[in-house]
Amino acid sequence: MAAHDLKDKWALILGASSGFGAATALELAKYGVNIIGLHLDRGPALEAVQTLVAQIASFGVHVHYRNVNIANAEKRKETVAQIKEWVGEAKLHLVMHSVAFGSLQPFIGPDPEHQLTQAQMEMTLDVMANSLVYWVQDLWHAGLLGRGSRVFSMTSAGSEEAFLTYGAVSAAKSALESHTRQLALELGKHGVMVNCIMAGVTDTPALRKIPGHETIVDIALRRNPTGRLTTPQDIAVTIRALCDPEIERINGAVIVVDGGERISM
Repeated sequence: MAAHDLKDKWALILGASSGFGAATALELAKYGVNIIGLHLDRGPALEAVQTLVAQIASFGVHVHYRNVNIANAEKRKETVAQIKEWVGEAKLHLVMHSVAFGSLQPFIGPDPEHQLTQAQMEMTLDVMANSLVYWVQDLWHAGLLGRGSRVFSMTSAGSEEAFLTYGAVSAAKSALESHTRQLALELGKHGVMVNCIMAGVTDTPALRKIPGHETIVDIALRRNPTGRLTTPQDIAVTIRALCDPEIERINGAVIVVDGGERISM
C-alpha cells in the first residue's frame, strides 16, 4: 500500500493512550493519518499520554487527544460535535474501539461480598461492548461515517474460552462480536465495514490487571507456533493494512491475529 493512499484521512481511536490503541495511532500517523484519540487517564499516566501525542505529531499529522469517559452519553455527544469541527467535511476513515475497562471479579466468590455484582456486570458490558453501538450510532447520524469508512473493535479468545475472574469481560467480548455483526449487517449497504480483531495474548496494561495473567502468558507461549506473544505492533500493522481503501469485502468478521496461537493445544 502506498503511503499516499491514507494521507490526510482521519481516524478516531477509543482507548488511545496505551496498548493496541496507542500502537495503532502511531502506525497510522506514519502513513499520514490524522489521529483523534479518546482516553481516560489520571495522574502520572497523563505524562505518558503527552509523550505519545508528541510522537504522533512528529509525523506531521493533525492530532487531537481528549481525556473523556467514553461511556458517558453526554460526553459522547459533546465529543462527537467536537470531532465534527475538527474534521470539517471529511468522513472518518477508521473508528477503532479498544476499550479495556471492566470488572475482574468471579461469578461465585467465597461469600457475596467477594463476587461479581449486578452493577459490575452491567458496567463491564456497557463500557466494553454496548458503547461501540452508541458511538457508531452518533457518528453515523453526525455524518462522520460513509462509504469507505471502517470500524474495528477489539475482541479476544475470551469470548469463547473461560478463565477464572474473566467472566464479565468474556461476556462483554461475546456481546461485542454480536454487536459487530449487527452493525456490519445494517451499515454494509452504505459501504461501511465493521469487523472485530481477535488479538492473541498480548502483554498490555489490560492483561496485567487480570489476576493470574502469568498463567495466561505461559499457556500462550507454549501454544503459539511462532514462539512469542502477539504484540500491539502486530495489531497496529494489521489494522493499517486493512485500512487500504482497496479492501472492501471484509465485513462482519472476527479476524484472528495471533500467529497461530489457537490452532495448537
